Formats: sequence, C-alpha cells, structure tokens
Amino acid sequence: MRLGSWNVLHGAATAEGPVDLDRFASAVAGLDVDVLGLQEVDRAQPRSGGADLTTVAAEAMGAVEHRFAPTLHGVPGAWGPDGTADSPAYGIALLSRLPVVDWRVVPLPRLSHRVPLVVGHPRHVVVVRDETRVAVAARVVGPHGPVTVVTTHLTFIPGWNLVQLRHLVRALRDEEPLVVTGDLNLGVRRARLGSGLEGLVRGETFPADLPRRQIDHLLGRGVVASAPRVHHPPLSDHRAVCATVVPAG
Repeated sequence: MRLGSWNVLHGAATAEGPVDLDRFASAVAGLDVDVLGLQEVDRAQPRSGGADLTTVAAEAMGAVEHRFAPTLHGVPGAWGPDGTADSPAYGIALLSRLPVVDWRVVPLPRLSHRVPLVVGHPRHVVVVRDETRVAVAARVVGPHGPVTVVTTHLTFIPGWNLVQLRHLVRALRDEEPLVVTGDLNLGVRRARLGSGLEGLVRGETFPADLPRRQIDHLLGRGVVASAPRVHHPPLSDHRAVCATVVPAG
C-alpha cells in the first residue's frame, strides 16, 4: 500500500493566503496514495469557505473510509475546548482507499501551563500554551495483509514533542506492522531515536519553498518500504512525504 502524510496549512498557499479548494483537491489527488494522513485540517471554518477539508480530500483521492479528529473548536482567535459535530473545528485526519477494520483515537499528553519559547528573527521570547494533541489510528487491510497506520501532529514545544511521541508508541506497542505518519516537529534523528521506529522517507520538508529540515515523517516497524518520495504540492508551507510499504516477512 502507498502511504502519505501532508500538513496542509488548512488548504492555503501561505499562512495569510486564501484557500483554494480546487487546488487543494487536485494536490491531494496528485499524491496518489492509498492511505493519507493530514494535519492542520479545517472543518466549517470561514477562512476555508466553510468546507469540510477531510471530505474534500476523501473525494479527491477516492477514499472509502476517513476520520477527522478535532483538536481545537471555534475559529482562530476564539478557540474553545468543546464543539458540536457541525461547529467550526481544526485538527487532523486519516483517509483510506482500502478497507479499515478498526479505528482508534489516542489522546496525547498536554502541558497544563504556559512555557517560554524563543522564536523569530531577530530572536525573542514569547510565552505560549499548547493546543490539544491526538493521534488517529486505523487498521488498514492491504493487498499483502493488515497494517496499522497512524497520523498525528505533535507539539512545537521542544522536548514535549518527544514526550508525546514516546507516549504514542507505548500506546501502540501491540500494533505491528505499524506506520506512524505526521508532522512531528522533530528532526530525523530525534524522531527515529525517540520512537524506536525506522525512518521510511528521507528529505527536507519545511519550509516548503526552500526546505532546510525534515519534520514530516513516515516511521515504521514490521514493514519494508520502497519508492520513498518527497512531494512539493502547490499549497501549504510543508512538503508531503510518501512511500510504499508491505508487511515484513
């Protein structure tokens, strides 16, 4: 099965730029993957025309199953802890063109207090609070057998993203073959060592126009990967990653 991951920046070309749903759908279709993890996904947000980006992506790639997991409710600048099934939200999604026999949402640990963070140019200190983080897992039935595929978007807070990654891998310790996809906000070495999983794709992914580092990953165990690729879709500040995997042995 062909797996992919892409942080879609809510379907926009830049953080300030407009959302183009047709270009978004075309970019998703162009990845041509069987299972796709998406991060920074909007649902019913004014900035993305009120669209459900998970549904748009599912239709574009021909997915027969998909799940959206909200991590923030409300609209930017007025986020809240709760919402309804139809209220504006933002989160992650997992989509599959192959049958899924089980779905699971894994909550990830969140810092309960604000922390100082050095950002920007020139460098300066800001105090931030992290958002809720989760992972979505699916047991996907591929042509060579089932594989558990997971997508997540880990915190940007240094160190705490490693805590979340280790928590996720422990929660999935009985799952094999396993592939974890997503924007992990971690470089190649820390993602591999922190998870104990094998990196399946190598290549810089961020920022998309002139990438300097890889923070978007496919990590696996019990699988053999081939044809790894880093895509540069015409949207988002991240490049997408994909590879073909089969269960080992």
